[in-house]
Amino acid sequence: MKTSFAAILATGIGIGMAAPTWAQTIVAEKGEEADLVLLPKFLGILVFDQANEGAQEAHKELENPGELLFQGPTPENSVAGQIEIITTAATQGRAGVMLSNNAGDQIVPAATALQAAGGKIVTWDSPIPSGEAESVFVSQVDFGSIGGVMADMALSILGADGGQMAVLSATPDASNQNAWIAAMKTALEDPKYAGIELVDVVYGDDQSEVSYNRALALVDKYPDLGLIMSPTTVGIQAAAKAMQDEGKCDTVKVSGLGLPSEMVSYTMNGCAPEFTLWDFRDLGYLTYYTTYMLATGQLQGEVGETFTAGRMGDYTIEADESRPNAKRILMGPFTVYNKDNVEAASK
Repeated sequence: MKTSFAAILATGIGIGMAAPTWAQTIVAEKGEEADLVLLPKFLGILVFDQANEGAQEAHKELENPGELLFQGPTPENSVAGQIEIITTAATQGRAGVMLSNNAGDQIVPAATALQAAGGKIVTWDSPIPSGEAESVFVSQVDFGSIGGVMADMALSILGADGGQMAVLSATPDASNQNAWIAAMKTALEDPKYAGIELVDVVYGDDQSEVSYNRALALVDKYPDLGLIMSPTTVGIQAAAKAMQDEGKCDTVKVSGLGLPSEMVSYTMNGCAPEFTLWDFRDLGYLTYYTTYMLATGQLQGEVGETFTAGRMGDYTIEADESRPNAKRILMGPFTVYNKDNVEAASK
């Protein structure tokens, strides 16, 4: 008869059994039941669909007899929609919600209610800024390093003499976007970036048409603009298309975070010479493993716990230095794409 890790903890430590130690790497026990929800910022974004593919892969691999729901709001109702979905999950007794947060700390009351009902909140892609009611954040990469990479790409594109740069972000409440922009601003304080002038930060709401129009408005407002940095896959594609359509790729370049399959043509024609990203399928896969093990009691969510996430290997829960009293699991790495590698990555 199979005895789960959670059952062992519940019955105490028996004769001859060693107490659990975080020095041990915990391997997931398959077949435990946990109803889980994967909640992106909103539906209709390819990278979130890819994260769902990774979560579905892990769900099948772990033989979870419970449900895995992929639910999200519309872009126009993202904040209220996320709050409603988490509130419903608490009412329905879901064991865990995997949240890419687009509501800032407005999400905390709903997340707290889920926690009080026995559920776990695991954030991915975008955390809860305060860390309240969050078990752990599965961070795609170190947020500070993203800022440095964006600053380096800006320097590479604008050249040693620098120039004007503007940021086209997603939404004002997207904590991941805000953290990356803040990290980039800090990086730009280094003397080697002295020639780069950050003139504006605008928001396209992660909607293609809005982002397209915001990009055009930036060019109209700043005639000497040399670069639009967009740390969102929707924004970077929309900005690149806008520059291409207006015939401005020779004077206004685009960079940021993008999918190779969506950016390959813009990179090859010079509109977006460099951009970066990580694998969202892996992010969904790792997030599911983390949530499943927390929801079934196989992980306690303590700093120092190490576990094996299937094909991706071992990960450790650590303190999140950017958010006091919060915890994270750092996935990594990311890749910078250019003409040398974007075509192969897009296939």
